[in-house]
Amino acid sequence: MSSAPLLGSRAADGHQQERRRSSWLGRVVDAEEACAQLRFSAPMILMNMFYYGIPLVSVMFSGHLGDVQLAGATLGNSWVTVTGLAFVIGLSGGLETLCGQAYGAGLYGKLGLYLQSSLIMSTVASSLVSVLWVFTEPLLLLLRQEPRVSRAAAAFVRPQIPGLFAFAFLQCLLRYLQMQSVVLPLVAFSAASFAFHVALTHLLVNVLGLGLAGASAAVSVTLWVACLMLLAYVLRSEEFSETWKGFSAEAFRYVLPTAKLAAPSAVMVCFEYWAFELLVLVAGLLPNSTVSTSLVAICTSTESIAYMITYGFGAAASTRVSNEIGAGNVDKAKNAVSVTMKLSVLLGISFVVLLAFGHGLWASLFSGSAVIVSEFATIAPLVIISIVLDSAQGVLSGVARGCGWQHLAALTNLVAFYFIGMPLAIFFAFKLKLNTMGLWAGLICGLVCQACSLVVITVRTKWSKIAEAIQEEKASYGIA
Repeated sequence: MSSAPLLGSRAADGHQQERRRSSWLGRVVDAEEACAQLRFSAPMILMNMFYYGIPLVSVMFSGHLGDVQLAGATLGNSWVTVTGLAFVIGLSGGLETLCGQAYGAGLYGKLGLYLQSSLIMSTVASSLVSVLWVFTEPLLLLLRQEPRVSRAAAAFVRPQIPGLFAFAFLQCLLRYLQMQSVVLPLVAFSAASFAFHVALTHLLVNVLGLGLAGASAAVSVTLWVACLMLLAYVLRSEEFSETWKGFSAEAFRYVLPTAKLAAPSAVMVCFEYWAFELLVLVAGLLPNSTVSTSLVAICTSTESIAYMITYGFGAAASTRVSNEIGAGNVDKAKNAVSVTMKLSVLLGISFVVLLAFGHGLWASLFSGSAVIVSEFATIAPLVIISIVLDSAQGVLSGVARGCGWQHLAALTNLVAFYFIGMPLAIFFAFKLKLNTMGLWAGLICGLVCQACSLVVITVRTKWSKIAEAIQEEKASYGIA
């Protein structure tokens, strides 16, 4: 196995190095690194979209059952994401540090142990979240949601309790494979799972007439199918013979080290997810709340879709940085960060162009209301700014996971969103009477703080100390 798996062997003779430097593109960005990251990012983006589409398909099928069912499925899906899925996604982020650095250092046997320790931790976390999901209806009523919609949301959430465990295990498996730069099979598995889900949901809802419960149960079944397919791939493939040595009781010794990174990683992710959901709730308190809530919902959906693309670059940054640090290649780790940041800027500019010229068409896909389309045109420049900032911080968050800075990123998100972003959003919206634009302006202030803090953390990083710690661990295992 190579210690720099994403790029393979980067050994090039002096003539090739000089030729790359002499080209204008080589002076702007390391073309070899950029191409490798794009080859890595594209499959990760596709995979993320397929898995993101699974619950979305169930919501769409629910919408054909009636308005209450649509509202219940939409609310239930938000509840599932905020209280459970975001949390277990964050927990799996600890593997991006541990597995990535271990793989780069050649400590292949530790990857399987880290994976198993993360699966143990995910089982416990999913069990706790399941208890919360059982009481979905009374909790939503406590939050003053409409009773019929709350009942429908609870009916949509409960059948997904088994699926929560599958989703948590799936995220762990995805990180384990991602940090070994195994990406193309992930696209195939996710595409197959998505196609299976569409067919299964149609069968349960339209053919068997199981309604909202059928649409929700389809999510659980699909997630278990996806999880078991991926697990079978890991167990049966010779490719992972060095990183997977079978189930071992030794994995329990690694639960605590894994939890030390997983807990702040979960907090980091949840703080950001919750901030966007809070904006939607606050929008409901504004004058003309129907328009305000719809407008903020369009903005957050736009931001989420853009972030799915950013996620691919963040995954590339996390993998490259952790692998190269593990291998002791500090300069290559720094270069990977530099290239990914330049790619994120390019990504941000692309969004600027698309949204600047196509904001009317985009808004019309969400709503047929001329008022909402017109209002979105007004707020579009702010959405563009937030997407550019989110693109940068998404990549820097990937760097943070690769280096093991989850605790710093979690603290950054807490301060940026809840001590700066949300208070300013409320002040601008209600005190200055800027309404929806005020809410989004406050969010931008939070994103500026977040991005700047992550830049400072990245610039001031003692890369050599991180690499030295990995090499000491490597030496303790008797690996040269």
